[in-house]
Amino acid sequence: MLAPGLSGCILGSERPDLNLDVPATYREASRGAPDAALPAADWWRGFRSSELTMLMEAAQIYNLDIAVAVAQIVQADAQVGISGAPLLPSLTGTATAERIRDAASGGGGLGSVGPTTFSQYNLGLTASYMVDFWGKNRATLYAAEESASVARYNREVVTLTTIVTVANTYFQVLAAQDELRVARRNLADAERILTLIKQQFAGGTASQLELSQQEALVETVRASIPPLQVTVEQNIAALALLVARAPANFNVTGGTTSAIVVPRVTPGMPSELLYQRPDVRQAEAQLAASNFSVEAARAAFFPQIQLTAQTGVQSAALASLFGPGAWFYTLSSGLTQPLFDGFQLESQLKQAKGVQLQNLQAYRKAVLSAFSDVEKALVALAKFTLQERLQAAAVAASQKAFDVSETQFRGGTVNLLTVLQTEQTLFTAENTLVLVRLSKLLAASSLFQALGGGWTPGGTLASLQPPGQN
Repeated sequence: MLAPGLSGCILGSERPDLNLDVPATYREASRGAPDAALPAADWWRGFRSSELTMLMEAAQIYNLDIAVAVAQIVQADAQVGISGAPLLPSLTGTATAERIRDAASGGGGLGSVGPTTFSQYNLGLTASYMVDFWGKNRATLYAAEESASVARYNREVVTLTTIVTVANTYFQVLAAQDELRVARRNLADAERILTLIKQQFAGGTASQLELSQQEALVETVRASIPPLQVTVEQNIAALALLVARAPANFNVTGGTTSAIVVPRVTPGMPSELLYQRPDVRQAEAQLAASNFSVEAARAAFFPQIQLTAQTGVQSAALASLFGPGAWFYTLSSGLTQPLFDGFQLESQLKQAKGVQLQNLQAYRKAVLSAFSDVEKALVALAKFTLQERLQAAAVAASQKAFDVSETQFRGGTVNLLTVLQTEQTLFTAENTLVLVRLSKLLAASSLFQALGGGWTPGGTLASLQPPGQN
């Protein structure tokens, strides 16, 4: 009865100083956005793409990396049970039946006893308990519980990484499809100009050089199409893997990056990020586990107290096994104190402290990396949004210049070189606009990931789960 009260006397020893540098605000935080909010649990719906939403939900259910993370939680929970077992008494039941023949003694002389044969029946119960006076077993249990929390946070990290990868891969598909449309439209423009030059060449107003230049341009644009098709197909195959589907049985309709809406979001306060990011919480739990491991290693230097009790019945005849005289019991206690073990315990303590220091630095890095990720995503989203607006104006101006040059070329007031330059400028501007839109979308998904989008402490990011998984 005293043992549980005496357990855990050394728990709560010193903890390393975290020494975190937490800023008051983000340098690039937006101010005064009335419709901005912290990331919603289903933040991907804010992009207003039903196909993207379907892919996100499918990934949360079927993704194999998430399934592996869930299996690791099962293992971690089982380890908690294993680590908690020494805190409870151990009960063992025994039952034996023996037939014994004792050889003759005395060498066959006077007084010698002949061989005897007898039976022995034994039914017993043994209880043992290791008094956790110094808190070693309790600290080991707490370390296992924190490791189980690490496994749960890891599941959220894997889930968040997976769905952001789904979004980014889907955006890559849309951007490649946009580039395909630009290339095909540019090919149609080049072929139209080529037809016009052929007419002028037949009439003697265009040279062979001009005809060859335009033919080269047409073939160059046509040759740029297959690599874009490769990009589309490879990213669709990557999406198939993310939702655990065979690429041959999977397809994506896609669309255009211009149809994707970037939802407004506020980063909140930097101090809130320590609770919003599952990877930061994971590093924190890992540090806590190593703290308890240090306490367990320190407690191993102290004596171990073992209490043992045994009771049962024993008889030479089965019929009298439960008789009044058959009952027996023993009570014992023992104390074991390590004296010299080749410095094994000291080395184990040093190792535990080294792991603690490693996890402390990893936690500090996780916190600073979280702040850095948010700052970089905020900068990228703001600047790419501005660049998109400027590049759209450049495309409009390039389109107007090309239309004017083509009209004047038909009228014979400008030469082919002017048309080729305006055509190439338009093609480059349109391609650049597609890439800028892609960069903006990738920055938006990075911001949601940096803010731990969709995950809340005590909850789960993956609201949709396969059958049989908790």
